[in-house]
Amino acid sequence: MADRPNLVFIFSDQQRCDTMACYGNTWINTPNLNELALRSFIFRNAYVTQPVCTPSRASIMTGLYPHAAGPVLNRLALAENIPCIGEMVSPDYHRAYFGKWHLGHGDQAQHGFTTWVSTEDGHRGQLERGGPLSNLSDFHRHLLDSGFQPDRDAGEIMTFTPNGRTAMPTEHQMAPWLGDRAAEFIDRNREQPFVMYVSCLEPHSPYIGPLQDMYNPDDLPVGPTFLKKPENVSLLHRVKADYYLRYMNGGDPTGDDYMTGWAAVGEDVTTEAGWRALRAHYFASVSLVDMMVGKITSALERNGLSDNTIVVFTSDHGDLLGDHAMLEKRSFYEESARVPLLMAIPGLSREQREIGGSFSHIDLVPTLLDLLGDPIPGHLHGASRLGVLEGREALDDNDVIVEWNGVRWGHFDRGMATPEIDRMNHSMWRSIVCDRWKLNLCAGDQSELFDLNTDPFEETNLFNDPAQKDRIRDMTARVRMWQHRTGDTALLPSV
Repeated sequence: MADRPNLVFIFSDQQRCDTMACYGNTWINTPNLNELALRSFIFRNAYVTQPVCTPSRASIMTGLYPHAAGPVLNRLALAENIPCIGEMVSPDYHRAYFGKWHLGHGDQAQHGFTTWVSTEDGHRGQLERGGPLSNLSDFHRHLLDSGFQPDRDAGEIMTFTPNGRTAMPTEHQMAPWLGDRAAEFIDRNREQPFVMYVSCLEPHSPYIGPLQDMYNPDDLPVGPTFLKKPENVSLLHRVKADYYLRYMNGGDPTGDDYMTGWAAVGEDVTTEAGWRALRAHYFASVSLVDMMVGKITSALERNGLSDNTIVVFTSDHGDLLGDHAMLEKRSFYEESARVPLLMAIPGLSREQREIGGSFSHIDLVPTLLDLLGDPIPGHLHGASRLGVLEGREALDDNDVIVEWNGVRWGHFDRGMATPEIDRMNHSMWRSIVCDRWKLNLCAGDQSELFDLNTDPFEETNLFNDPAQKDRIRDMTARVRMWQHRTGDTALLPSV
């Protein structure tokens, strides 16, 4: 690579690991992601810093854990004085951001990015807490120009909701549209170095869409925890599972605003067949992400930039999809907190290479700055993993921390279906993955310990096993050391 390689960072929303061939999925239709994986470093166990959109994105952009970056919940903004990677890279780079921002008003260029293509609108203030109304997004204007009518009255304007966009043709879905805009940017800027972040909504719910008939639900495999209520785990997980399973035992979900308006729009949650169809719809929507990736990598190829461009692909969190009898994210289970992570780095390798051990998104910013030849600010919480990519180091003994920061009085992430779930969501959690053991700690709920080496589906909670007491104490001490280093004040249980 030249001294100033380009960087293209692509991230989807709510995409779990088993949506890609390089993570063991032998049937999914993702040719462009498959091709990218063939020339990438594949991180076998990559974790987000918090399994929900805004906090995770804050870490991806700032290199800080959510408790320090500020947005510990959705609908909280990233402060102007918290620097993002767009403000850390050399000014030699043309810096562009395309798509979902979710860290404040996403309708305008900010945090060092000078080219900006927006997809969010209808928000007040720093998202939804008063103040001026955001401008109409570029995506909104595209849909209007294409003859579509918005479906939500936001008070002063009408907006397009994800639910309303499900019936639109493929080319008007967010991911393919963003792929076209990103490709145009590459065509225009092939003569100068650039850093470009591209973020779509897919495969986030609603899962239904133009490709929903791609797979036969009966043919798709499910794991041992599918629609199985977890036992001997946190009360939070058990009340969530009770909620998602309630319509399997009778009752009419059509009057349930959370299920029909958020979690399972247009889906049948009363039968196992319906849940399998929901999963099929989700996996089909990953192909929209794949189309976006293909448009971007094709633009790099036709402009002769593939050999001088680092391409990163990941997601902000996963989706349970009925595993452990739950939907969505906000959980430390692997399906929620572990995500795909590919890094194609032509200067280091042109073949697929697997990286074992555990990796945290907190290390993305310093690693990318190192690859770009830029200095790494001292305030970052993570570390460069260039040594791992070069084969000089390994991640086998790397500890990964994942947060859940509860909810705040007067400011919910959003109401979570039932008062019981909302009450338990107030508690803060800290999780550590160490030597492929996972310890989930909460001072207000049943803590959890899983041996991912022998129990990869996290079916057996060993927290109360006397034989594991010393392991729990050691892992908890590691969390306390991390708290001291990062300024975290979350209360941990006595162990």
